[in-house]
Amino acid sequence: MSFNNTQLQRLADEALNTGKACNGGANADYIPFLASVPSDLCAVSISCCDGTIIHSGDYDYCFALESISKVCSMSLAMQQKGAEQVREKIGAEPTGLPFNSVMALTVHQDKPLTPLVNAGAMSTVSFLDASDKESRWQMILDFQRKMMSQNVKLSNDVNTSEQETNFHNRAIAWLLYAAGNCFSDPMDACEVYTRQCSTLVSCDDLATLGGTLANGGINPVTKEKVIDPENVAPILAEMTMEGMYDYSGDWAFLVGLPSKSGVGGGVVAIVPGKMAIAGFSPPLDEAGNSVRAMAMIRYIANNLNLSVYSPS
Repeated sequence: MSFNNTQLQRLADEALNTGKACNGGANADYIPFLASVPSDLCAVSISCCDGTIIHSGDYDYCFALESISKVCSMSLAMQQKGAEQVREKIGAEPTGLPFNSVMALTVHQDKPLTPLVNAGAMSTVSFLDASDKESRWQMILDFQRKMMSQNVKLSNDVNTSEQETNFHNRAIAWLLYAAGNCFSDPMDACEVYTRQCSTLVSCDDLATLGGTLANGGINPVTKEKVIDPENVAPILAEMTMEGMYDYSGDWAFLVGLPSKSGVGGGVVAIVPGKMAIAGFSPPLDEAGNSVRAMAMIRYIANNLNLSVYSPS
């Protein structure tokens, strides 16, 4: 199926109206900065594999990447170690529990199961080949920029807000370390993980992240090869299983696209070989997914019959 820009722009505008009509959800309030973001912000962007960007709404507003950063660090780890090593050391199974669950760790002998929950993300950060904390952080930031754009930057305000409230994650990091599933100093891993969640991106940047995966690992805008093609399928598999937290199964049923959400209000969905769709709006459902972003992505995906499970 082919799509023209006029059709995609019309759908983006319609999807934005659909999103704005959704009144449910609330900003994340356990991170003070996120609670202060205007709740009425709403945007949708489409990144096509030819580099075209279609967008509507507040697409240039920069918001916290949060848990979508886990896709970047997981991708970087696969580039360095190979997908099979990441699966063996960290896992490739959905937890079926909230993204910050301690129970999910304890019932599996403190192995995180997936890089896309907090425990697995810290384990992934610790698994990277780096000489120290700062080099570990810099390689993650550089990789985020390669997947998106050079506009990606660390927000000191978001980072400070998160570092001052990340006690739960620090506890998880020590549990990982005690079980041999944290491969660097646990507090360094927790701090760097917190920083990677605190970068600011636009909806267009987020769509480009997805577009890089849709385009076989090549950033569709810069044309730079960022991810080896053989790592793309494992990344998308992880996103399918755990990318929307404990709503991932329903999302696969309703939309059928590998996706990842973040509590900053962003969601990105990948249509392999064609495009990526990103949505942004701060109010979240109980699982931590943006209510409006999901509605916008679902509108476009269903109207274009984009599900990877569709026979046509």
